[in-house]
Parts: sequence; structure tokens; C-alpha cells
Amino acid sequence: MTPALRDFDQLPGPPLWPVVGNLLHVQPARLHLQLEAWCRQYGPVFRLRLGRFGRVVVLGDHGPIAQLLRDRPDGFRRTSRVQDIWTEMGLLPGVFGANGEVWQRQRRMVMHGFDPAHVRGYHPQLQRVAQRLVARWRLAAAGGGDIDLQADLMRFTVDAIAGLAFGAEVDTLSSDEDVIQRHLNRLFPILFRRVFSPLPWWRWVPNADNRALRESVPAIHAAVDGFIRQARDRLHADPARRAAPGNLLEAMLVAADAPDSGIDDAQVAGNVLTMLLAGEDTTANTLAWLIHLLWLNPAELARVRDEVRAVCCVDQAPSLDQLARLEHLEACTHEAMRLKPVAPMNALQALRPTELAGVRIEPGMVVMAAMRHDPMRDELVPHASAFEPDRWRGEGGPAEAAHHPKRVSMPFGAGPRICPGRYLALLEIKTAMAALLTHFDIAHVGTANGQPPEEVLHLAMAPRGLRMRLQARG
Repeated sequence: MTPALRDFDQLPGPPLWPVVGNLLHVQPARLHLQLEAWCRQYGPVFRLRLGRFGRVVVLGDHGPIAQLLRDRPDGFRRTSRVQDIWTEMGLLPGVFGANGEVWQRQRRMVMHGFDPAHVRGYHPQLQRVAQRLVARWRLAAAGGGDIDLQADLMRFTVDAIAGLAFGAEVDTLSSDEDVIQRHLNRLFPILFRRVFSPLPWWRWVPNADNRALRESVPAIHAAVDGFIRQARDRLHADPARRAAPGNLLEAMLVAADAPDSGIDDAQVAGNVLTMLLAGEDTTANTLAWLIHLLWLNPAELARVRDEVRAVCCVDQAPSLDQLARLEHLEACTHEAMRLKPVAPMNALQALRPTELAGVRIEPGMVVMAAMRHDPMRDELVPHASAFEPDRWRGEGGPAEAAHHPKRVSMPFGAGPRICPGRYLALLEIKTAMAALLTHFDIAHVGTANGQPPEEVLHLAMAPRGLRMRLQARG
């Protein structure tokens, strides 16, 4: 007999306070950890009431989570609250926040730009950015000082996405002066704080966030407009580029200019901003977590180092073929994304009545997915808390086997809205790690107080306070 569906009020969950429900329980920067703890306490399906979010069903079971992610864009969308706050901040929406027919049009444009064939064509520019990273780290190694790991990796990814995606030479790695990275880094924390605020206090009380946005939003818009203007100029000066675009932005503009595309330059601009933010934050944080985990596991660090040095040459940038041969590095990357996913939670809003995990979901209800709950369960992933990259290389059995981590770990999402930049992200990660391990020995990775780095959630989950010290080879 099929079990009866449960309604929202029948679900377990933390005690509710009058009016605000669970909203005052929530610590936005630690929300993913709270969801995981509540999954262990109340089970993989429970309820929250979160102020303006209203009724929230939380899922920790990978099966219903995969069903949720696959039922986009028809059954679920990004929460309207995130989009409303984003727009109120003065930011243009891109494919990340778009929904419905607008998403369908933008998705085609963005996927065209992120096609692997296009991305492979940007390899020489990516290697130039990697050489600047090596130069920056050589100076740090020569001085014997610690490197602010996440900040430097953010610079690398900003330079990479600007060069690869927009054909723009943005060189944040060669300077410590005021750069676009500083403006970009402000947006996600402000957005996240406002999304979970019980009241829109920023509309009434001038504060540091308001002042930061008044400075940063115009600067970011000016940079984005400049990228688009330069790309338009290149396409006008050399019409042959339309048949073979030189970068992702040119490819997007060509797709947008196609008859009946329904895309204008404002939507292109929104996707430029989306790529800057998503390409900077997620890839840089994954790299930082990967380096930290390798340092904590010296045998795996040695294996990756030996693989990189056997495949790559110290006096020559690695080719795409050489990067593809770094199989253990790729396995370590997937394992790092399982243990430290930069998107450890996902919040979606129902567009129609449906059922998930035996729960009746009504239109407008929010469903939050705790993405790391199942990947950390020993019964699903043996020795789940251990860093064991070989589980991604077939040593644990085929990918369809019951205990293969691919069944439960979804760092790029799933379904029609799976991350379009996943191929580029993996290429950037391999490029940065090859540059690091070809030219340097890692002397230390850790925090100033010797404690594990704190996980901080601002849409993407970052390590706080990681420092790295290097010794140059030769």
C-alpha cells in the first residue's frame, strides 16, 4: 500500500516561535551547517517557517533532491525573494536568476558560449593568466611571507573569466590596488544577509552595506558595459569573428543577434555579471578547499604532485592534452567538491502542486536541499568523512554502483539547470593546480590560529582565513 502523503504541518522540525517561526534560529553564514544538523536530528525531511519565505520543506535525501533539481524550470524556480533583492540592489538578472521563457532564451545563449569547443579555444589566454599567478607567488615565496590563499585565487579566477569569457585583459594578479574584485566580493554577502533579514531595514537605515553598494554597483556596471562595448567593436571590425567567436561574450552576442533570439544587450550584461560572480566565487573556493584538503592528506598531495610533474614541464605551459591526463588531480577535485561543496544548499520555489519525499508540496512553497547530507553518510559513501580520491577513479566500482559517490554528490546541480560552466571550472582548477605544483613546493597551509578554517556561506561556501606558504622549485 502506498503511504499517504504528509502535509507540511505533519512534518517534524525545530520549535516554532510566534510570528517569526524559525527565522531567528537561522544564522545565514552557517545555514548549511544548521540544515545538516537538523537533518541528523529530525530526519532527511523536515519543516521550517522562515518569515517572508513562509513554509519551507528541507530535504537531505539525494533521491528527492535529484527529483527536485530535474523538475526545473517547469515545476520549480529560484525563489522570488532572491530575485527581488538582487533587482533592488540595482543588479541585472542573468541566467542564474531567470525563469520561464526568459530562462529558456538565455540558457541557449549561455550554453552556446560555454560549449567545450569554445572553451578549448581560450586555452592560451588561460595559460597567460596562470603565468601571472606564478609570478605573484614567486614574489611571495622569495619574501617568505604567507599568501592569503582565497584572495589570490579570487584574483586568478577574475582574470581568467575576464580573459576567457570577455576577451578583456583584467590583470588583478599584478597589482594590490583597488580592483573590480573588491566590488564583486561585496555583492553575495550583502545579498545573503538581506534575503534572510526579517525586515528590509536597509530601506530605512543608512549603513555600511548601502554605502558599499553605492560605490560598487556603478563600478561593476561600468566594467560590464565596457566588456560588451569592446566585444561589439571587435565583431564590427572583423565580421569573420561571428563565424568563429574569440571568447564567450562574443559567442553570446552572436547568439543574441540571431533572428528571434529575444535577447537584448541588457540580458547579455546580466549574464556577464553572473559569469563574473559565479566564475570567481565558486572556482576560487573549490581551489582553496582542494589545496587545504591535499595539505591535510600528504600521501594524496604527493601523488598529485608527482602526476603533475611527470606530465607537465616547468619551462612550458601545459597543453590541453596534458591537462586531460591529470586524472588523479581530477579525482581529488571531485572528492574536494563532495566534502566541501561550494553550493551546500539550494533553495527553490514550487510553481505547481507536486510531491517530494512523500510530502505534498503546494505552489509557492519553498524547498531547501541540504546537498551535503547524503554525501557524508557512510552507508551511502563508505568512509564518507575521509578524503579518498580513488573512489572517483573506478577503484570503488562502476559509476552506476550503489555506493559510487556520483549517485549522491551533485556539486554542479542536476537536470536542465545544471551549471553551464562546469567544463570551464574544471579546466581552470587543473590549470591553477598545474601551475602551483610545477613551480612550487607547498611549505604550509592553514589558518593563523591553527584551527580548521571556518565554513562561511554567502551563497557560495568559502574557507575563512586560509594562508599558504610556498618554496619555489629551483
